[in-house]
Amino acid sequence: MPVKLVVFDWDGTLMDSTGTISRCIRQSCQEAGLPDPGASIANYVIGLGLHDALRHAAPGASETQVARLVDRYRHYYRMWGDQLVLFDDARPVITQLEQEGYLLAVATGKSRLGLATAFDQTGIGVHFLTSRCADECNPKPHPQMLHEIMEELGVSAEETVMIGDTTHDINMAKAAGSLSIGVTTGAHPVDSLRKAEPDHIAPSLADMLPWLKSA
Repeated sequence: MPVKLVVFDWDGTLMDSTGTISRCIRQSCQEAGLPDPGASIANYVIGLGLHDALRHAAPGASETQVARLVDRYRHYYRMWGDQLVLFDDARPVITQLEQEGYLLAVATGKSRLGLATAFDQTGIGVHFLTSRCADECNPKPHPQMLHEIMEELGVSAEETVMIGDTTHDINMAKAAGSLSIGVTTGAHPVDSLRKAEPDHIAPSLADMLPWLKSA
């Protein structure tokens, strides 16, 4: 079946935010007196729900320490987040797909407040028919976000593609039975994306368009 619904991840896919998020995670761990997880682990957890991400970045942390990490992460993200911008091709790609009749949605590890802030900051939220966030659903790679989006918009899994920069996105798509595209613009290296076996891998959003239109 031809693709009707295109679901985007946010961080590292539409927004160039991987470096800032990784920095926030590492700084939060250091301030909480926990070991610096390093860039590799900090990047790996991006896309998970915030609490799950920080638990993975700081294994063995108590719930009190996790709560402290969440507080510090939000502090640093508020401080540095205003500097974040969309990838250069994000707005043109979204606009083109909407004009061509695709249904557009977002499935993200951000909170609802975080996504609403990002929509306000970038102005592209008006292009998406619906969205799901990690504080409303089971976080990635659980398929609940995609299941709810597909049900709301009346589209089958075979007509849906998930686009993201992490293996969490690809594994969520596989669990939901939908197609997936990995973009190499964000948190997970291309070798990791290949191992997750998406239907396609592209170096950017613009570069995935030919495959999407032929799917």
